[in-house]
Amino acid sequence: MADEDPYLWLEDVTGERALDWVRARNEESTGRYATGPAFDALREDLRAVLDAEGRIPYVTRRGEYLYNFWQDAEHPRGLWRRTTLEQYRTDAPAWEVVLDVDALARDEDENWVWHGADVLRPGHRLALVELSRGGADAAVVREFDIEERRFVKDGFELPEAKSRVGWIDADRVYLGTDFGEGSLTESGYPRLVKEWRRGTPPDQAVTVFEGRTEDVSVSAHHDPTPGFERDFVHRGIDFFRDELFLRPSDGSELVRVEVPEDAEASVHREWLLVRTRSPWRTGGRDHPTGALLAIGFEEFMAGGRGFTTVFEPDGRTSLEDYRWTRNHLLLTVLRDVATELRVLTPAGEGPWASEPLPGTPPLGSAGILDTNPEDDDEFLTLTTGFTTPPTLSRGVVGGPVEVLKRAPDLFDAEGTAVEQHFAVSEDGTRIPYFVVRPRPGGGADGADGEEGGRTLLTGYGGFEVSLTPDYLTVVGRGWLERGGTYVLANIRGGGEYGPEWHTQAVKAGRHKVYEDFAAVARDLVRRGVTTPAELVIQGGSNGGLLMGVMLTRYPELFAAIACQVPLLDMKRYHKLLAGASWTAEYGDPDDPEQWAYIGAYSPYQNIREQPGYPPVLFATSTRDDRVHPGHARKMAARMLELGHTVDYYENTEGGHGGASNNEQTAFKWALVLDYLWTHAGT
Repeated sequence: MADEDPYLWLEDVTGERALDWVRARNEESTGRYATGPAFDALREDLRAVLDAEGRIPYVTRRGEYLYNFWQDAEHPRGLWRRTTLEQYRTDAPAWEVVLDVDALARDEDENWVWHGADVLRPGHRLALVELSRGGADAAVVREFDIEERRFVKDGFELPEAKSRVGWIDADRVYLGTDFGEGSLTESGYPRLVKEWRRGTPPDQAVTVFEGRTEDVSVSAHHDPTPGFERDFVHRGIDFFRDELFLRPSDGSELVRVEVPEDAEASVHREWLLVRTRSPWRTGGRDHPTGALLAIGFEEFMAGGRGFTTVFEPDGRTSLEDYRWTRNHLLLTVLRDVATELRVLTPAGEGPWASEPLPGTPPLGSAGILDTNPEDDDEFLTLTTGFTTPPTLSRGVVGGPVEVLKRAPDLFDAEGTAVEQHFAVSEDGTRIPYFVVRPRPGGGADGADGEEGGRTLLTGYGGFEVSLTPDYLTVVGRGWLERGGTYVLANIRGGGEYGPEWHTQAVKAGRHKVYEDFAAVARDLVRRGVTTPAELVIQGGSNGGLLMGVMLTRYPELFAAIACQVPLLDMKRYHKLLAGASWTAEYGDPDDPEQWAYIGAYSPYQNIREQPGYPPVLFATSTRDDRVHPGHARKMAARMLELGHTVDYYENTEGGHGGASNNEQTAFKWALVLDYLWTHAGT
C-alpha cells in the first residue's frame, strides 16, 4: 500500500466520522448474520450456558472468608460477595453481598465494570476497589470498607487511569498513576511510583522511584508477612526484562536484587526464587533456560549464590506455574501440554523433597487456583478438560483432598473424542495440537477414518502464553453440539515447552509462529479430519494478528476467518495505546532492519487486490484501550475498498475482552460461531 495511510482517520476512536463508519459496518454485518430465529436461538443458548446456576463460584481466600465475584442474568454487572468454608461446602452457600455493581451503576448512572479489589492485610477490612467504564483497562480506584459495605468518605480515590496502587498499611499506599506530562511511559503505564499518605492529595505523594519513558512500567509492593516485612520496587524494562529492588525500611537507597534482567524473581518469607529465561552461570554452576532456582533471600543479598535447583526442564516438560503455601511450594508442570502437579518441601541444604499432588484427566489440565500463604498450607486445585467440566478441590499439604464443587455438563459431549497429534513445521519442529470431534472410526496409514467435517482451528502463539485443555463451554454448545470439530494448536511463541518455545519465535523468528499454524492446518487435511473448504479459524489479540497473517499469507488453507481485537498494522502498532510495550515481542518497526522482517508479514501492509482471500469477520471494541480498534477498522476498510468479502462488528463496550457482561459475550460468540459455521463447507 502507499506510504501514506489513507485510513488514519479511523484511529480517532470516538471521532464522529469514525463512529459513523463503525455504525454503518455494524448495521451491515448484524443485518446479514445476527438476525433470524436460528441466530436468536444460538445466542440464547450461549447466554443460558454463561448464566447457568450450576457454574462453580470460584473463590479467593482473604482471612476467614472466601470471596467470589458472580455474574448471572439477574446481576449482569456482578456481585462481589463472600462466604465461609463451612458454607461453601454446602450445595447452596449463604453469601454475604459486599458490593452490588449493578446497583452501584444504577445509582451513579455509570456503566461500571468490575476490575477487582486489593484487600489490606492483615485484617482484610479495607479494599482498594477498581471500576472501569465499559470494560477498558483504565479504571477508577476507590477505597471501600468491607465490614460497613460502603466507600470510605475522603478515603483513597483516583480518577480513571491505568493506575498501579497497593497497600502499605492502613494509612499509606504505593501509587503509580497519570500525574500529568512526563508521568507515563511510552506504553501508557506509570513511570513514577510514589508513597501516598492518607489525607493528602495524590500530587503530594513522595516519589520512591522513577523509571524511564521507554520502560513499560514501574510499581512497588509491600509484603506484610510477620517477621518478613519487606518493600520492593519493580521496574519493567520491557515485556520480558525486569529489575527488582529492595526498599530498605530505614529509607536508604534502593538495593538491586542482582538476578538477570530476563529472569523472574520473587520472594516468600526466607526464600528467593528465580526462574530463568536464558542460561545463567552463577556460583560456579550453569543453570539452563526454564529452570526454577531457590536460595535464602538474606544469603543471596549478602553475596551467596549457592542455589538449589527445584525444577529443571527437559525436551518434553516445562514449568507452567508455581505457588507458595506457608511452608511448601506447589508446581504446575506441563509434559507435552498435559499437566502434572507437585508439592515441594524446602530443605536447609540439598534437594527439596518432591511429591505428586492429585492427578488430572487424560489430555486434561489442572492448576493451583488459590493458596493461603499468610497462614497455612491450604490449596485449591482446578481440574478440567475439553469435554470434562471443571472440578474444584481443596486440600492441606500432607492431608486428604476433598472435592468442593463440580460444574455441570453444559453441552452434550457424548460420543466426542479428544486426541493429540503432532504436525511438522517447515524447519522440522514437531508442533502439538489437540483435536476434539465426534468419535471417528478406525483408519490406517495416518488417516483417522471419517473424511472431512466443519472444523474450527484456533491458536495464539505469543508472549510465552500456554494454551492448555479447558472446558469448551461456549464452543461446546455452539460448535461441537452441532457436529463440528474443534482444534487447539500449541504453536511456538507460547510457553508450552518453556521459554525457548517462545524465544524461538520473537522478532526475526516470528515467521515460525505462522509456519507452525499453517503446518497444523495442512496436517488436519492430511489426516482426513477436514478439508480446506470446511476449515475455519478464529483468534484474538496476538491471536488476531495470527489470523491476519493467515488471511494474507495462507488464504488457500481456510474457508473463513474470525479475527478479534487484533493487531494488524504492525507499522504503527507501537504508536497506538499499549503497543510500545510489545516491541520486545515483535521488534521496532522504526528500525529499518527490524521493519524488514515485520513488514514481510504485517497484514495491513500485505493486503493485495487479487482475489482469493476467504471471507473474514473483524470484531473489536470501542473501549479496548490495550489493542487499538483502529487496527481492525483500517484493515476492514482497506479490504472493502479492494472488493474483498469482509464483515465488521465493533462493540461499544467490553475493553480488550470484547464484551463487558454475559449478554454481550453471548452475542459476540453467537456472531462469530454462526459466521464461521455458515462459511464452513459452503
